[in-house]
Amino acid sequence: MAYRILAVNPGSTSTKIAVFEDEKEILRKTIRHSEDELRGFERIADQRQFRTSLVKQILREENFPLSSLSAVVGRGGLLKPLKSGTYLVNEKMLQDLERAERGEHASNLGAMIAYDIAKEVGVNAYIVDPVSVDELPRIAKITGMAEIEKPVLSHALNTKAVAKRYAKEIGRPYEELRLIVVHLGSGNSVSAHQGGKMVDVTNSMEEGSFGMDRAGGVPCMQLLKLAFSGKYDFSTLKKKLFGQGGVYSYLSTRDFREVEERALDGDAKAEEISLAMAYQIAKDVGAMATVLSGKVDAILITGGIAYSQWFLDKLIPGIEFIAPVKIYPGEDELRALAEGVLRVLRGEEEPLIYD
Repeated sequence: MAYRILAVNPGSTSTKIAVFEDEKEILRKTIRHSEDELRGFERIADQRQFRTSLVKQILREENFPLSSLSAVVGRGGLLKPLKSGTYLVNEKMLQDLERAERGEHASNLGAMIAYDIAKEVGVNAYIVDPVSVDELPRIAKITGMAEIEKPVLSHALNTKAVAKRYAKEIGRPYEELRLIVVHLGSGNSVSAHQGGKMVDVTNSMEEGSFGMDRAGGVPCMQLLKLAFSGKYDFSTLKKKLFGQGGVYSYLSTRDFREVEERALDGDAKAEEISLAMAYQIAKDVGAMATVLSGKVDAILITGGIAYSQWFLDKLIPGIEFIAPVKIYPGEDELRALAEGVLRVLRGEEEPLIYD
């Protein structure tokens, strides 16, 4: 019996979907969302019905019967710290994503959309390796303030999938490799992998390099002054850091393709901001090299911005002295989601319960 799995990956300006029949991909679509379309939604969770309807509309246009699905899987969101694995979507998970206590992020919609479609069909909904996967040792979470512990949120799904893909390509177990993985997207995350675990990672919500719409690790004393200036309330300042920060705060766009086009057309500001982002990412890679005691087998670069050779030409010269660099443009997230569910459906893994 072949299993048909619908995978859904919501991003800040797109919703990517794919249908797999066992390991074979039989349908893939990307639904683009304009700034105008999304401007009317105050919170990410408010987009739930809008995006679910668009996914179902695309499947109807492709003459794909929902009734043929064995399961639906969505990208995991900003949940509490979890171990790596495949989780059943339940009411507790949906409630936590609706409250968004760990932050507003498009990935929070993954479980919601999967659940709504799966419920209509009468099958289970899942998430795989959510962004809250936490494999860091205790020492990596100590911040310098006893009241604050480093929160672990990252592009765990794509990061893990790319690391395992590289290991398979070179014929070595993932558990034996010492890797640095750079994910370039709306937010950037740089992670160190050792012993089959992600032992450190930058959380693009509040540290590391700035990304397309995230401010990253801004100077804390300057941020304090801004917070107590009376100019902003908590919600507004939070949006300036996450959602309206980074490249967007300088260039008013979240589309890196536009940034590159502007720079190539002579926009000095677009060139400067791109160079600054590459500079900060390279510093994060250098920091992760120290986590691995300088013994790094490879640096893997992935994510949507990895398609831009123009940007890679700015980034790679600052890091290639550390280890060989391998590029995996785009994301392997839809396939990774489907493969996680497939292991459960085949009885190779037990689904984990979110509680």
